[in-house]
Amino acid sequence: MAAESLTSVYRALKQGDLRPIYYLTGDEEVLKDELIADVVARAVDPASRDFNLDQRNAADLDGETLNALIETPPMLAERRVVVIRGLEQWRKNAKVWAVLRDYVTHPAPTTVLILTLGAGEKPDAAIARAAFHVSVDRLPPSRVTRWLATRAANLGVTLEPEAAGHLVAVVGADLGALRTELEKLSAACDAEVTVADVAGLVGVRHGETVHDWIDAAIRRDVPRAVGMIDLLLTQPGVSGVRLVMGLGTALIGVRHARALLDAGTSASRLPRAVFEAIRGARPPQLRDWKTEAAAWAEAASHWSGPELDAAIAAAYDADRALKSTTVSDERGLLRTMLLQLATRAAA
Repeated sequence: MAAESLTSVYRALKQGDLRPIYYLTGDEEVLKDELIADVVARAVDPASRDFNLDQRNAADLDGETLNALIETPPMLAERRVVVIRGLEQWRKNAKVWAVLRDYVTHPAPTTVLILTLGAGEKPDAAIARAAFHVSVDRLPPSRVTRWLATRAANLGVTLEPEAAGHLVAVVGADLGALRTELEKLSAACDAEVTVADVAGLVGVRHGETVHDWIDAAIRRDVPRAVGMIDLLLTQPGVSGVRLVMGLGTALIGVRHARALLDAGTSASRLPRAVFEAIRGARPPQLRDWKTEAAAWAEAASHWSGPELDAAIAAAYDADRALKSTTVSDERGLLRTMLLQLATRAAA
C-alpha cells in the first residue's frame, strides 16, 4: 500500500481522525517534528501531557521496556501518546522488533503510537502495512517559501515574499537552517520582515546570492559574474565547488531548453516545457521551479547547442580541479572557467 502524503494526514487530523499508529518515513526531519507536535496537540490535553506523553529514542529501548511503554494505559485522560524516534537504530534481528510487530497488529485503543525512521532508510513493510504510513519528503522550492510564511506567522511576524525568496536563496532549502534564521529574524524585527532585514541578518544583500551569480553566468554576463566571485566566496557556506555545481546544473537545464528550441518549441511555450522537465527530474538546490524554468528558458537564446556542450565541459573540468587536493586558488579557477565561456561565445 502506498504511503500517505503530508496533505492527506493533515486533512485527516483537521477532521478529528486520529490513527492508533503513525509511521513517519522520508528525508525531512523538520516536517516530521512538526507533524508529531500537531498529533500530540490534538491527542493529549496540555494539562495531562506530563503523564500521558512519552518520547523515547529507539536505541534506549529493549523489548521489555517497549512493551511496558506502549501497553501502559492513560492516566485520567482519554488517550496517551508514545513517540519512538529512530527505529533504524535497532539491529535487524533484535527481539524488540518482534514486540513492535506484534503490537502493530493489535494496537491499544487508548494509545497513539508515533514511530519515526531516519532519512534515507527503507521502511519496514509489515509496519508500513499496519500503520498509517506517512512519507515525509523534502519540499519543492515553491512550498519552502509557503512553509516559511506559515512558520513566520506562527512566530508573530509577516515575511515579505521577496524577503522569503532572498532567505531561501542565501540559506538554501534546509528547513532546519531556515527555521533557525527565521527565529532570529522574529526576535530582532517588528511585525514585518523585509528584504533589508534578511540581508542585515545573513550578511548577504539582495542581488548578491549564488543564484544571482549563476543567472549572470548563464546569461553570458561574464564581467558581472567575475566581479561577484570575491564577494560570494566570503559568504558562509559558499565555496568554489558549490558555485560550480550550481552552475553545472543550470547549464544542463539551459542545454535542455536549447534542445527544445531547436526541436521547434516556441519561445512562448518554452518556460512551461522546461518547468515540466524540472518537475520530473527534481534537481536539488534550485529556487522556485517556475523562477528557475523562466531563467533557463531566457538564457537558452544566448547560446547554441555546441556552445553549451563546451560550457558544460568547462564546468566539469573546473569541478574536478576544485576537488583536487592540490588546488590553492579557487578564485583563479572560477575566473578561468568564466573566461572560457566568454571565449567560446566569441568562437
